[in-house]
Amino acid sequence: MGRFSIPKLVFLLLCCLAVVTEATYLKYKDPKQPLGARIRDLMKRMTLEEKIGQMVQIERTVATPDVMKKYFIGSVLSGGGSVPAPKATAETWVNVVNEIQKGSLSTRLGIPMIYGIDAVHGHNNVYNATIFPHNVGLGVTRDPALIKKIGDATALEVRATGIPYAFAPCIAVCRDPRWGRCYESYSEDHKIVQAMTEIIPGLQGDLPANSKKGVPFLAGKKKVAACAKHYVGDGGTTRGINENNTVIDYNGLLSIHMPAYYDSISKGVATVMTSYSSWNGKKMHANHELVTGFLKNKLKFRGFVISDWQGIDRITSPPHANYSYSVQAGVSAGIDMVMVPYNFTEFIDDLTYQVKNNIIPMSRIDDAVKRILRVKFVMGLFESPLADNSLVNQLGSKEHRELAREAVRKSLVLLKNGEAADKPLLPLPKKASKILVAGSHADNLGYQCGGWTITWQGLGGNDLTTGTTILNAVKNTVDPSTQVVYNENPDANFVKSNKFSYAIVVVGEPPYAETFGDSLNLTISEPGPSTITNVCGAVKCVVVVVSGRPVVIQPYLAHIDAVVAAWLPGTEGQGVADVLFGDYGFTGKLARTWFKTVDQLPMNIGDAHYDPLFPFGFGLTTKPTKNE
Repeated sequence: MGRFSIPKLVFLLLCCLAVVTEATYLKYKDPKQPLGARIRDLMKRMTLEEKIGQMVQIERTVATPDVMKKYFIGSVLSGGGSVPAPKATAETWVNVVNEIQKGSLSTRLGIPMIYGIDAVHGHNNVYNATIFPHNVGLGVTRDPALIKKIGDATALEVRATGIPYAFAPCIAVCRDPRWGRCYESYSEDHKIVQAMTEIIPGLQGDLPANSKKGVPFLAGKKKVAACAKHYVGDGGTTRGINENNTVIDYNGLLSIHMPAYYDSISKGVATVMTSYSSWNGKKMHANHELVTGFLKNKLKFRGFVISDWQGIDRITSPPHANYSYSVQAGVSAGIDMVMVPYNFTEFIDDLTYQVKNNIIPMSRIDDAVKRILRVKFVMGLFESPLADNSLVNQLGSKEHRELAREAVRKSLVLLKNGEAADKPLLPLPKKASKILVAGSHADNLGYQCGGWTITWQGLGGNDLTTGTTILNAVKNTVDPSTQVVYNENPDANFVKSNKFSYAIVVVGEPPYAETFGDSLNLTISEPGPSTITNVCGAVKCVVVVVSGRPVVIQPYLAHIDAVVAAWLPGTEGQGVADVLFGDYGFTGKLARTWFKTVDQLPMNIGDAHYDPLFPFGFGLTTKPTKNE
């Protein structure tokens, strides 16, 4: 065996070292590289199987580390009410998310998954989180700076649980309150909805001045990727039926339902979710003209488009009737990530077959994966894929609850105050001998929060999470000498025989979400009307309406001294008492028209047949007082 000279040996060792270094240096893992270079480098290393995996979003309950590793799954979500354990702590959430993430990081290329959750009025799936008023109330405030702060607080609470992606905001323009999702809409007026897109920089951070239009943005580990939804026209369906057909011409679609998307994209929104609804008979999940042609090509949106829950299944009627067609129609339309959420192998197999047989071109897959990777790189997931416990104290923090309380105060609308302007009932005196608090919604935190709270449809009662009911808020606010009597549904004799100074009656709708909330009658649920009759017929009363939309109140109006629309205020019921008793004045103005009868619907500001009970923009005001 020949001998190597020392210089030759050193040279050989250096060559070996260079090869090893070359093998370990991965451009896509280098944060100093430009975004485009990282995406290109990673894309060229990926197999078809790895690319298709990125396009799949599955539910937490089927997302084991082994599944993530075997199928290269790109994303996981918690659906409404999907939690690791009842009343799970922030730490438990962090551990669950990290466990799933470790499965993704153990793949050949180590592409991190993105975990998403519906945080539509605060981090609403999570026990102890601050629950803000639903959008229908926030629109009343007409205060974009407040809404931005709510986005910031929500981002911190979502990150507290290790989650970097929120399916919010809903920027629907609800044109018919019979729609079960109307409370997810800020207003019937697109201009208010546009102003409220300021929640996006709250969630994601402020877009740097020199940003290219349409490029997604995220300002670090205290922010979350946002999702503008549901593209497009979800609030305009016939008779407000959920997932129904929006019949409107192209100019109408662009002038009413599209404007908030312009604002969202100019603010760097990371993702857009397609709507279950149709436009003039064409399912939005299969609408290439609007998803690819308009959103991606015309508006230059560079984030990714995500389907709604089983959204491609519902391209056919009945859903899932011809799944391979649905896969082809949805992916071809321009949907990049598909919320499967359970039967993911069927989706993967169908999409793989269609690509291999040139039914869906490889260029469409590459477009989808580039967009998903762009968002993941922008979010910093490659550098910081695992969450820690550093933000757990943000969940339900005092500061966030104070912000929610402020939002409640500003979202209340005073519809009636006394029989005449010179004889107002509100603000109520804190000092009185005895007052009555009544109604199904007075001592019910779940009713106060509405749907999309802890569970998908919401819950009744006071054990769902932590917060302050309106009854407890009243007790906290009145003078210590004032006796507060609570009777949920008193009869007239009880009211008459007790010599109350005045009564506060809190009634409204039970919780609901989506189709379960579709309503053709929009009535206050029983025993609300009988409580109003029994109480307000016998004593001076203010009726506080807790609802996701305007409801029928005209028949009772003559017997009621004062009426307050409180919408769905969330966990901080103290905000209601703050204004009832005059610590703050009423300032809210209707962001929705309040109808006389449901026969008038749909009826929106500007309509020829506009004849409301209370018009858009209406709201009586009061000045703060020092109660003696």
